[in-house]
Amino acid sequence: MQRILVLGGAGFLGTNLSQELLKRGDHVLCVDNLSTGSVGNLNLLSNFPKFSFIEHDVREKFHFEADVIVNMACPASPPRYQLNPVGTLVTNFQGTLNGLELARKNGARFIQASTSEIYGNPSVHPQAESYWGNVNPIGLRSCYDEGKRAAETLCSDFQKQYKVSTSIVRIFNTYGPRMARDDGRVISNFIVQALENREITLYGDGTQSRSLCYVSDLIRGFLSLIDAKSDIHGPINLGNPSEISMKDLAVKIIELTKSRSQIVYRELPSDDPERRKPDISIAKKLLSWEPRVDLEQGLLNTIAFFGDRQ
Repeated sequence: MQRILVLGGAGFLGTNLSQELLKRGDHVLCVDNLSTGSVGNLNLLSNFPKFSFIEHDVREKFHFEADVIVNMACPASPPRYQLNPVGTLVTNFQGTLNGLELARKNGARFIQASTSEIYGNPSVHPQAESYWGNVNPIGLRSCYDEGKRAAETLCSDFQKQYKVSTSIVRIFNTYGPRMARDDGRVISNFIVQALENREITLYGDGTQSRSLCYVSDLIRGFLSLIDAKSDIHGPINLGNPSEISMKDLAVKIIELTKSRSQIVYRELPSDDPERRKPDISIAKKLLSWEPRVDLEQGLLNTIAFFGDRQ
């Protein structure tokens, strides 16, 4: 039983992780400023006696007792993080710095939820952790991409300079229950549009691909890392290497929802990655982890979640 501090714990991934930690008996303190996190998500955790919540912005210093700190604090979808690009960059840098300073003070482990956006629009496929990426530092997505890259540097340097036990997880596109309807990412967009029989919006020609990981698989990877007996600094990719084009994904969701939606095409946003697929060799070796939930089952679960909230 450990004391786990989850920064950004009211979000999609934060509440899914917190629930699994609470189920097995850990104490969980969730910290979130609720800018994109959900009070509804927190209500699902309120019945656990070992759960507590503090509304706080990680850009401001904080002092809590914890054995493990998991930093998930940052909007993760382009529409949301682009609303306040300076705030996004500062959250990634200052929030991570504040969390690392706390880990240094408490002798706690620090786990950074990084992202496949580290790789930008990759020229290497699939993406292994050794790939340095192809990121536009002044593009529309750079506040998030470069913010996460700076956060990784902080984790690496705190480990080298101060001997803080840090781990970096690079999360590839993840979906599932507790995503917000207006999240702005492809799965939530397509499913909500299909359930409402609205036009499904495809950007570009639809040939760009993603590798989609169901949330329970991702959380299982985080739990394996939290429970690791020796330090795994990473970075380590967590994602599903099964690749699908955005057009094929839209067609599949229309089929599974029995929707009357038609596909429409819009201009591709700048710096949108053409392909994204993780090399998960390190996760397999060090965490004995790989995804279990196939795309169709994951989509059916997610469609049911959104359907119940129509």
